[in-house]
Amino acid sequence: MPKPSLKDAILDAGLKVMFRTGYHGTSVRDVTAAAGAPQGSFTNHFRSKEAFASEVLDRYFGITRGLVAEALDDALLTPRARLKRYLDIITGRLEADGFGRGCLIGDLSLEASGSSEMLRTRLAEIFAAWRMPFAACIAEAQMRNEIASDFEPEDLADFLLASWQGAILRMKVDRNPDALERFKSIAFQTVFREPT
Repeated sequence: MPKPSLKDAILDAGLKVMFRTGYHGTSVRDVTAAAGAPQGSFTNHFRSKEAFASEVLDRYFGITRGLVAEALDDALLTPRARLKRYLDIITGRLEADGFGRGCLIGDLSLEASGSSEMLRTRLAEIFAAWRMPFAACIAEAQMRNEIASDFEPEDLADFLLASWQGAILRMKVDRNPDALERFKSIAFQTVFREPT
């Protein structure tokens, strides 16, 4: 009888360890120890640390997509309110972590994109996919005259994600929500303002 796969346990452990120590600070030994798995199990499932980190990113992005859908698919809210709802959901999750842990996608964009072409490419694909539901929501808000149409929905979606990532980085430094709240307030008074 074959041994049960430890791949999911290793990926779950890797997600937690990478959040704590980053890509470069995470070793195979750290991950397998956290998973309670022998080191050989890692090499059975992943051809490299880069390939492993890419799968960890995919797992994390799956969670993120669920949070995006929770907010942006809520038909009871207007499109503009859905955008705010997403930011509030993420703020709540960051608060639950004591404002000390941010977004793994943003963290790895800073840390690994300069040293790993594989991860840089995967991160670019993630950002492209991530912006799509935001662009659709923004386009709907513009059609309903809830958000000014000064910019293309895709450009506003890119602005939202990039600026929000910057606010999250600042939040991690300050260990409080001030940067997040400042971003939300200014963004919805200027960029995502209602038409005049």
